[in-house]
Amino acid sequence: MATTATMPAPPRRYVQAAAALHTVFLLVMLAGWALLGWIMVNRMITSANPHRMRNYALTFCFEWLVFAYVVAGVRRHGESALTVLGTRWSSFRELLRDIGIAAAFWLAAAGILQLVGGFLFAHTPRPNQEFLLPHRAGELLAWIALSVSAGICEETIFRGYLQRQFAAFTRSAPAGIVLSAMAFGVGHAYQGSRMTILIGIYGLLFGLLAHWRGSVRPGMIAHAWQDSLSGLVVLLKLH
Repeated sequence: MATTATMPAPPRRYVQAAAALHTVFLLVMLAGWALLGWIMVNRMITSANPHRMRNYALTFCFEWLVFAYVVAGVRRHGESALTVLGTRWSSFRELLRDIGIAAAFWLAAAGILQLVGGFLFAHTPRPNQEFLLPHRAGELLAWIALSVSAGICEETIFRGYLQRQFAAFTRSAPAGIVLSAMAFGVGHAYQGSRMTILIGIYGLLFGLLAHWRGSVRPGMIAHAWQDSLSGLVVLLKLH
């Protein structure tokens, strides 16, 4: 009696979290948002009174909309949302461990980005991004909420989802890390070409962290902290 050969299951790390078409639509959404961000930033630069709160609100809503789209696609594919969100902390000790990892990562990443930034901007000034950051206490509160949102949503989207998808498509974890970092940098292209490169490198570091830790949760913590701190520093500088 003839038997049919079955293909071995692919390694779990290369299993897609969602359908390929779902990923294509996500990339289109992110590209559209990057273009809209470029338009909004250019308007804010020339405005005597930039509408920062409106920008924060729009960004907040878009990030959670994309987050919901990603989680829905993962569940539709038969995977758990924890596939892209990371496993839950089972103890307070695990939470403290990831906070410690996030703190160590933040310090190391800050040093690396300082060196890379010094090279990228050796002969040209860094673009002034202060018009995007909070200038009043009310704006700071909104900025911190947006920063926490960015930590959760962007790490889920870029490291939890896209990095996994790209690794599955290419059967290569390094390729997944690099491609998701490139998408992360392009998503911030409104900050200028050199900043896009710098942010892409930042995304690469986050990707390495997520791959090493096997979870995006330390990255969420570091991401939220870094963004919140940048807003606080600018507000203190202006006052």
